[in-house]
Amino acid sequence: MKSIMQKDKECYLTGSTNNLHKHHVFGGPNRSNSEKYGCWIWLRADWHNMSNYGVHFDRKLDLVIKHDTQAKFETIWGHALFMKVFGKNYL
Repeated sequence: MKSIMQKDKECYLTGSTNNLHKHHVFGGPNRSNSEKYGCWIWLRADWHNMSNYGVHFDRKLDLVIKHDTQAKFETIWGHALFMKVFGKNYL
């Protein structure tokens, strides 16, 4: 599924189109659900996992992105489905 967060293939944080990685916002056991519902974004490699400030190493940034993605998900499918699918509230 296409991302619910972005229309263009560019870094969600910087707008760069270079060296992009696909980041599944809700990872681990929810990675496949992130793919199914479009809960993923493009991030420049350094903002993904190639630096100490990347989303995989910055809990505050991770939570901001989870919050934004949950909010968008709920405008499309609602809170009840988000909780059923992902099981945790980030709002």
